[in-house]
Amino acid sequence: MEVTVVGAGVIGLVTALALEQRGHRVRIVAAETGDATTSAVAGAVWFPYRAGPKHAVAAWAARTRDWLEQLARDAPEAGVDVLAGYEITREEDDDGERPWWAANIDVERTPAPVTGAPPAWRFRAPRAEPARFLPYLASRLAAPIERRAVIDLAAERGDIVVNCTGLGARELVGDDALFPLFGQVAIADRGDVDLGVTITDHRVAGDGSELFYVIPRRDSLVLGGCSRPYPPGAPVELDRELTARVVAHARALGLAIGAIRRERAGLRPYRAEVRIARDGRVVHHYGHGGAGFTLCWGCAEEVVRWVER
Repeated sequence: MEVTVVGAGVIGLVTALALEQRGHRVRIVAAETGDATTSAVAGAVWFPYRAGPKHAVAAWAARTRDWLEQLARDAPEAGVDVLAGYEITREEDDDGERPWWAANIDVERTPAPVTGAPPAWRFRAPRAEPARFLPYLASRLAAPIERRAVIDLAAERGDIVVNCTGLGARELVGDDALFPLFGQVAIADRGDVDLGVTITDHRVAGDGSELFYVIPRRDSLVLGGCSRPYPPGAPVELDRELTARVVAHARALGLAIGAIRRERAGLRPYRAEVRIARDGRVVHHYGHGGAGFTLCWGCAEEVVRWVER
């Protein structure tokens, strides 16, 4: 079967790879690639965040975690490493039950490796470095990416067209249920922070719009963050106060981070439920919120099933 995948972020690339592995002839069309995509700004650590529905997300995330861990073992050039992940929650939110996102993985309650925090959920957390991972995925594909904007999915050739346009789907298919969530990160020198540990702290804001995380890469740290509703179509602007808050939070936790190298901001494509659905010869695949890297392979397998129906 000939399939056109529209979009070259992590969702588009992984979907194309899964389809090729099933023997389909795949071409990719995208207006932006590599560092220009939303995926390039991501912390890219495994953690189901701002995505639904919960039962499906937990299953997709578990399948993706297995795939990422295999890449960490077999393809070091992909930029995937397995870290120890810690999720710190507010004490009033701790009911002693396993978190919903851990329905299909092993987690344990353990002291957090930081100052002044309650016990945290500990789990294995694969992390991909976008600057390595996205080119690795592109290199595994048989066909080069065709760079151009797509304005009409029905006009694209192929037996099936898979819509992996992320936030662009809001205008492309008129989906008002999809909207942007602002996110911002600061890239810092390692300092004395353990590069084998990633920490998320949800105690910053009660509504979930503000949080803190530190995600190590192989030679630096990614610090964040927030998840704020953002006006559709508005230009993305850096929030300098956010970086100051994140740095202060890191130091309050006793994390000896190094100097800030740069800041980056982007918009997550949020939808209350990830859309994987077929409409004629078009299969829609978007709305992964803050969990694109976390869900990419599990969701791609789901798309393959829709394509082959």
